[in-house]
Amino acid sequence: MKFTREVKTGILAVCAIALLIFGYSFLKGKNLLENDRTFYAVYKNVEGLIPSSPVTINGLVVGQVVAIKFADTQGNLVVEFNVDNEFSFSRNSEAKVYGGGLIGGKSLAIMPKYEQGLEAKNGDTLPGRIEAGLLELVNDRLTPLQEKLEAAITDADTLLTSVNGILNVDNKNNLNSIFKDLSSTVKNFKVASNSLNNVLTGNQDKLNNTLANLDNMSTNLNKVSDSLAKLNVAKLGKELETVLSNFEKISKDLNTGKGTAGKLLKDEKLYTNLERTTKELELLLQDLRLNPTRYINVSVFGKKNKPYKKPTDSIN
Repeated sequence: MKFTREVKTGILAVCAIALLIFGYSFLKGKNLLENDRTFYAVYKNVEGLIPSSPVTINGLVVGQVVAIKFADTQGNLVVEFNVDNEFSFSRNSEAKVYGGGLIGGKSLAIMPKYEQGLEAKNGDTLPGRIEAGLLELVNDRLTPLQEKLEAAITDADTLLTSVNGILNVDNKNNLNSIFKDLSSTVKNFKVASNSLNNVLTGNQDKLNNTLANLDNMSTNLNKVSDSLAKLNVAKLGKELETVLSNFEKISKDLNTGKGTAGKLLKDEKLYTNLERTTKELELLLQDLRLNPTRYINVSVFGKKNKPYKKPTDSIN
């Protein structure tokens, strides 16, 4: 069977048109040879998602974004995408827009949920969610850092202005004078340090002896401490308690007039008699001193005693 040139030309034209339609559909994300499911998701902002962007489930590419259109007059966007029929998930699964690196663009990922009786069907609308990409995260982190850097630069500029105001000619001269005085002080300190080293070197033996004596004193103190620790503190406390008890008893006896000492303190009659006796004894001793011949009379030739004369310094 032979085809005429016109028939061949017609067949080639039909094939070319079919290839054109197939290629155009494929470039838009539609594969006319596969029976894919079509789903939709609504977003306020698709963050640069474009048609033909891949659709993934757990990192595996399972479809493409077909089209992005306005959903209403408020600017919400509806994304149409297809998914092959090999994987089943719930219609409550989220369609998440993610990615957006330095080179790659945005992608669409389905976060699958597995709920029996709620399997997603062709034409269902899935909940949409936007995940911040790398550039957004970097921008969020760099914005506070930029503000801090600007504040630090402003503070540094203020500080430099203040330093320039302080470092005028007079203040520079004062600083130079201070540094000179500081240099002299360091030199004097160095001389004093050398002198101290010489003193320590010359008296090293004495210092060693002093330290040895201190060591001996510490040893002796330790021995004394050990001796004090060995004392029977309980026995000593009991003896001290007994002494205090006896002293308290004596004090009570004195207060109540018991014993000789107590009577001396409490009996006024005994005190008066004792005072009178002491006075009379004093008079006797005075008279004996002034008139010894009255009590001791030794006469060799038999002379008579002289009459008694009252002394002029007599007590009475």
